[in-house]
Amino acid sequence: VQLQASGGGWVQAGGSLRLSCVASGGTFSRQTIGWFRQAPGKEREFVATIRSSGGYTYYADSVKGRFTISRDNAKNTVYLLMNSLRPEDTAVYYCAADPSIILSAVRDSRQYSYWGQGTQVTVSS
Repeated sequence: VQLQASGGGWVQAGGSLRLSCVASGGTFSRQTIGWFRQAPGKEREFVATIRSSGGYTYYADSVKGRFTISRDNAKNTVYLLMNSLRPEDTAVYYCAADPSIILSAVRDSRQYSYWGQGTQVTVSS
């Protein structure tokens, strides 16, 4: 499975961005897709995940209520809509996929088999 993340950019605090993660190869509809982010000098952290059917989503506490993850299996695409952005959201955002990750492990980046290249999000105050 190859993943291509896009949609990053520069935005002022309070603004919005929508990230996209397009997959090719493999069976997209079977993949759990996660978004992670990594700020300079910090470890990669979990942001959000969506299960294969789209019926289950899970968010980090830091983004709950502001970010929304969704998927369109017909387009092999997962979206991350980010509202009310804050300077602390500044990071490189990565999407990741795995066909067999268990629910209790969705926050663990080591459990994802496939990764995209990342897209930079910069939020200015």
